[in-house]
Amino acid sequence: MPTEPAAPEQQLLPGVRYRPTTRQRLVPHTVDGKTRMIEEDYEAMVPVPPRDWDQAVTTAVTIAAGLLVTVAVVWSVASIGDLLARAVVAPIAYLAAGAFALAWVVCMALEWLARYDPARAAGPRTAGNWALAVDMAIVAAHGWVEEALYVGLAGAAVSAVGKGMWSTVMRHQARPLPVRTQKWLQDEEAEIAARLALGARTRHLARIKGQAAVYAPPTPTALTQDSDRDTAGQLSPTVLSAVRAVLATLPDLSHDDVLSHLDQLGLAYDETAVLAVLDNEQDSQDSRSGAGLSRVVPPTQTVTESVRTALSSGVRDKDSVVSYVHQIHGSGVPRATIVRLFNRELEKSA
Repeated sequence: MPTEPAAPEQQLLPGVRYRPTTRQRLVPHTVDGKTRMIEEDYEAMVPVPPRDWDQAVTTAVTIAAGLLVTVAVVWSVASIGDLLARAVVAPIAYLAAGAFALAWVVCMALEWLARYDPARAAGPRTAGNWALAVDMAIVAAHGWVEEALYVGLAGAAVSAVGKGMWSTVMRHQARPLPVRTQKWLQDEEAEIAARLALGARTRHLARIKGQAAVYAPPTPTALTQDSDRDTAGQLSPTVLSAVRAVLATLPDLSHDDVLSHLDQLGLAYDETAVLAVLDNEQDSQDSRSGAGLSRVVPPTQTVTESVRTALSSGVRDKDSVVSYVHQIHGSGVPRATIVRLFNRELEKSA
């Protein structure tokens, strides 16, 4: 068994602090003559970066500004809540007082989120200043009601100092972008927002289409299309399109002529499936052409089903079957079609 390679000796630089850490490496290991690369833990010395005093000071200043905002909110809620408690019960009064203080705090948060877009940040900044002015005015009014106006003014100054310090910290940490970069970022955000909106509207349309399909009653036309779809599913889309194109161009062609056209196009097809599609198309045309005639059978019965009914009744004469079908579906059904269906169904029953 070969010996595993030892970890290379790590060179430590003088004057640099290091700390041990566990890392992984792949080493070859052989058992019964078969070698695999396995993962092995080893100890390494990682240099410790020097303390970033700039980041430490920034963090401390941010925490201090957050504490000032907290103090300002608590003072405002206590002062305004005590003022409103003269008219309503204390719990409701203090809840309402929180709305005044939280209004400019929320605006500051929105201003921070829009720090890379000065145009969007201007709105929250203006709204925050107005909310702060209202908050300070009510705090000062509370001091005046309590006959201690100086206390009210000092409390209002606490809110101003808290917001001012937080705004200063935000301006210090903000990194203004070049004008072109701002416009690129705006276009990118607009494109992403458009895709999200399009996806949401597409899902909404799919949902309401599904609801409409559930509540809409099925129509005879839809039922006929469903039966046609089952037969057409046996054909490839290319052959099915070719069959319907031939019928649309030359509607009076016989089934054999349609098959000849498919042969001329060089398409591979299943003759039984094609004939079934042609029968369905013919039955649909017959049903539409004879819509005004009286029927002695349900309207959904096709010419093929009428021929089958005649055969099942013991009729084997072609002329009798043709006359029977014409009585049911009208004289618009071609005799050649009835004879062809008669021959096909007779062969099946033989």
